[in-house]
Amino acid sequence: MSEEQVVTTGHFPMATPPAQLRQLPEAPAGASGPATGPVAVLLIGPAGAGKTTVARHWAENRATPTAHISLDDVREWVRSGFSSPQAGWTEQAEGQYRLARRTCGFAARNFLANGISCIIDDAVFPDWPAVGLGGWKRHVGPALLPVVLLPGLQTVLQRNAVRNGHRRLPDEQVAAIHGRMAGWFGSGLPIIDNSQLDVPGTAQALDRAIAQVVASPPGW
Repeated sequence: MSEEQVVTTGHFPMATPPAQLRQLPEAPAGASGPATGPVAVLLIGPAGAGKTTVARHWAENRATPTAHISLDDVREWVRSGFSSPQAGWTEQAEGQYRLARRTCGFAARNFLANGISCIIDDAVFPDWPAVGLGGWKRHVGPALLPVVLLPGLQTVLQRNAVRNGHRRLPDEQVAAIHGRMAGWFGSGLPIIDNSQLDVPGTAQALDRAIAQVVASPPGW
């Protein structure tokens, strides 16, 4: 899929979550996540959602050993010849993405096998198989717990504006990516709107979302 196709998808307003969005239950006092042993969480969201910051905070503050795996960081292990998706979703960019995803999946399985939970953050799209859930399920396995982090458009634009380097995207591209994420509504995955939440508050909401996925796995 070309970069032009990504940019011209338009924007779906997110100010009011759809009625079918399930409310997350309140976490029990003192809870630090579901007591189900090691978990592999996939935190999904658009650029500017705060995925990496929330994932790092969540991993650092759990009561049990937890690792954070950033898909973007692993992609950028390629220095000479790095193919940035911003320059167009080329065959080389997709190949490097797939390689990074396999590497992250191997790391996640290795952590789980050694009793360590992990959280992976990636901008997974609901309508784009190349950057979809299927690949993550293949590489991590059935233990994968996907959760969507989806604040409002103005929030992601503001957060994107303070990013540095090539990770800062044009506003039009941020809006297009955010709009495509609307497809997660109705998917059965827990969706967290962290527009009005700080990082610790979002991490608490993430714990509740994980408990929801464990209790009622989506049919993805």
